Amino acid sequence: MKFAVIVFPGSNCDADMYHAIKDGLKEEVEYVFHTETSLDEYDAILLPGGFSHGDYLRSGAIARFAPIMPAVIQAAHEGKPVLGVCNGFQVLLESGLLPGAMKRNIDLKFVCRTVELKVENNETLFTSGYDQGQTIRIPVAHGEGNYECDDKTYESLRAHNQIAFRYNEHVNGSKAQIAGIVNEQGNVLGMMPHPERAVDSLLGNEQGLTLFTSILSNWRESYVTTS
Repeated sequence: MKFAVIVFPGSNCDADMYHAIKDGLKEEVEYVFHTETSLDEYDAILLPGGFSHGDYLRSGAIARFAPIMPAVIQAAHEGKPVLGVCNGFQVLLESGLLPGAMKRNIDLKFVCRTVELKVENNETLFTSGYDQGQTIRIPVAHGEGNYECDDKTYESLRAHNQIAFRYNEHVNGSKAQIAGIVNEQGNVLGMMPHPERAVDSLLGNEQGLTLFTSILSNWRESYVTTS
């Protein structure tokens, strides 16, 4: 399986994401710069955290117009796995691949610590390796992670089982403690916590690696089925 890590000006978690795939998952991975226009050779697309374009205007608002984004959107529509973490989640929201928006953290402070998440839906290609309702510990590091949507959108997320993760504690004021959501098709995940920072026992936590092994396992099953 071949992964693409999208690199925007200001990305700072791209190396972490690359490491998670190359050294954690043991799969092929390449950096793809924001100026590229095709992702045809890749099986999964990863949008890392950071401060794309300095977070000017809004987080992800400028990156959404990068030359690579039409290819990201096309990959999502083709059913390829697309994962956006932290700033990557913000870019997915700005691009319309996921519903809702991000606001400043409710206490207006940058939060950087490991938090507890509840697996709300383990029937996605990103979460199938977890148990339903399982509590996992994943690092966060953001100043604008306060997820917001209107009540109609929230009810739609619940009705279509699109809430993948919730915080088990107060973190940023996010609506209904939402930490991560998928699109209706289930192949696009946006989440504020950083699973790529929890893939190595040397750092004391491998619970994030399960997200990546879930992607790989589901891709293999799909590949075998369609081959």
